[in-house]
Amino acid sequence: MSRRGVVVGTAVVLLAGAGVPAGAAPVGRAGGPVVGQAVVNEGRDVVVGTTHDVTFPVTVTGSGDPALTFVDVDLKGPNGGFYTTDAFCETATACTTRFTVDAHLAPGADDPVDLGNAQAGTWSVDALAGTGDGTSVFARDVGSFSLKRAARLTVNASPEPVTKGARFIVTGRLERADWDTYRYTGYEGRTVTLQFRPQDSSTYTTVATARTNGTGDLHIMVKAAKDGYWRWNFPGTTTTGAAKATGDYVDVRP
Repeated sequence: MSRRGVVVGTAVVLLAGAGVPAGAAPVGRAGGPVVGQAVVNEGRDVVVGTTHDVTFPVTVTGSGDPALTFVDVDLKGPNGGFYTTDAFCETATACTTRFTVDAHLAPGADDPVDLGNAQAGTWSVDALAGTGDGTSVFARDVGSFSLKRAARLTVNASPEPVTKGARFIVTGRLERADWDTYRYTGYEGRTVTLQFRPQDSSTYTTVATARTNGTGDLHIMVKAAKDGYWRWNFPGTTTTGAAKATGDYVDVRP
């Protein structure tokens, strides 16, 4: 285990009789165990903050004759990120195990093993599958996933209420989790969209864009047209998750 690692949760490994997904390149040999592919978090990004552990599934498809009895799963990430565990079959078709790493500084911990900022990005999955007769096969890079630092956004529109046709200011702040300090810090130089939702609608529409300054702050002036909600929307990056601010209602008066 590296000094830094990934917050990983339940790994559900589907084994004997599961079959190989369409388009996958199975690894194995005739008459022996076969590994298909690994799917992490049901195909979604894994996004981690600073205060809670994160749990997510890792599913590996495969088959064996005799039935597979175990799978060792390795997760490999940037800058030496590595975690491993083994899954022993609870039934003839499935095994369950757990990866657990703190995403935050545990109370009383002097030197916790946790995430580091340099480990955000693309991770891959290796799997070693074995059968009851001792036969095994190792499959490298059978899956991948994005491990991202959590982001959060705030928004504030003022002054309010505002007269129709008048201009008002929408501010906000974009922050992301710092896995080295267990805090959220301003995210500099990111393009964020400003969105508006009329009071009688459920749909937000992008009306402008702005770029965060050195402390992650946002500032833009807009023209009041109708009652509704204003929010900032950040799409995320390869290392940072997406974030949306809770809409701030602005009362526009004649």
